[in-house]
Amino acid sequence: MIDKHLTDLGDFQTGQVILFDKPLEWTSFNIVKKTRNLIRKKYSYKKIKVGHAGTLDPLATGLLIVCTGKFTKQIEKYQAQEKEYIATLRLGQTTPSFDLETEVDKEFPFNHITETLLKEALKSFIGEQQQVPPNFSAKLVDGTRAYLKARNGEDFEIKPNSIVISDIEILEFSLPIIKIRITCSKGTYIRALARDIGLYVNSGAHLTGLRRTKIGKFDVEDSLSIMEFEDLIKKA
Repeated sequence: MIDKHLTDLGDFQTGQVILFDKPLEWTSFNIVKKTRNLIRKKYSYKKIKVGHAGTLDPLATGLLIVCTGKFTKQIEKYQAQEKEYIATLRLGQTTPSFDLETEVDKEFPFNHITETLLKEALKSFIGEQQQVPPNFSAKLVDGTRAYLKARNGEDFEIKPNSIVISDIEILEFSLPIIKIRITCSKGTYIRALARDIGLYVNSGAHLTGLRRTKIGKFDVEDSLSIMEFEDLIKKA
């Protein structure tokens, strides 16, 4: 595995696991494409397999696992592991995408929300449950990505996913802003959780910030920025 402390890059064709700290507004594919191009240019590879183990939205930051070469066969294993997120929510407002991708569409009262009520709400989401993904998501609906249908203003339904939230806690409570830490299974949409928290407390909510901090045993503290990886490649 390559992390910020290593300078021996090894053989990318045999396989490497690279931990990246994905920056804001980059897509997960942007990271994969940049990684592939840097490796191909440095080592004159005609082809090199590069893939990521779990998409992060452009408006999210944090841990992204990238695998190269034969290690791409392990992607599904990493995708299946439990994940930890730090999420910032704005109570009292909703957006169609449940985050900042779209404008606020509705306002709700929020002054009735106490920290005790919020703790009660969060406790109710611990365990196995059915979660309806956001319309603005990459889920396939009749062969088309849901977000394309949503952007075209189409009416449609998405089937719920079975997910598990194993832990959730309040980190900051400063109405209308709250910050929470979530440990959850593959397939959990934190944007959808924000929507559901808003409904539980008889208000509205949307995601204003999201950072993935862990995937299984991997921690964002051991990750590289794309610039750090580029420097390692150039110095190799």
